[in-house]
Amino acid sequence: MSKHQVVTLVTALVAGLMAATAAQPLTTRSFTDADALGALKETLTQGADAAIGKLGAVDGFLGNPDVRIKLPGQLGKREKWMRWAGFGDELDALATTMNRAAEAAVPEAKQLLVEAVKDMTVTDAQKILAGGDDSVTQYFRGITQDQLRQRLLPIVKQKTDALGLVGQYNKLAGSAARYGLLSAEEANLEDYVTGKTLDGLYFMIAQEERAIRNDPIGQASDLLKRVFGAIGK
Repeated sequence: MSKHQVVTLVTALVAGLMAATAAQPLTTRSFTDADALGALKETLTQGADAAIGKLGAVDGFLGNPDVRIKLPGQLGKREKWMRWAGFGDELDALATTMNRAAEAAVPEAKQLLVEAVKDMTVTDAQKILAGGDDSVTQYFRGITQDQLRQRLLPIVKQKTDALGLVGQYNKLAGSAARYGLLSAEEANLEDYVTGKTLDGLYFMIAQEERAIRNDPIGQASDLLKRVFGAIGK
């Protein structure tokens, strides 16, 4: 399924499903509540797959200005000064490696996101359908954030260690600290990259969700077509 097809599925559920459910008794609809829940689950799984597929590819983070992991704190804010001081190559290497670590780690989120969808209840679905533009994203964040942090952190650490990122960072951090450009809170590089990886993941899920809500037209599975077709009648 193409990006356009993936991101065109939930609006009909959000904009029409609740109205159709309220307006029509279950016996007069051509789909059941179970069908509607199944369609929503299928849609969310596809949306999560799309977000992870984009972020987990080469340049998924590094090449996307919306999620690209920037240098932390004052180190990022004073990047121009640091380049002027002769640290341009180190800054480039650091930024590239941070984003490569995120790209390597984010596919590990897929299983937990899929499990979150499978465990979704009718009540969860009703909250999503009645929620705002980011209700899907907030559902995923609330269910998966802590577990994902624990799962991604060792992978980020492994990648940053293997690519020599910690050494690069410590070299820069030592120089930055002498000039007051980096705080102690920004010294744990693995935590910083892991947090930004999660931020990027939830951001991309939110982008998928907004696009879905804004464009309900697209090809879908038989189940989705049956649900959406009934809504449109």
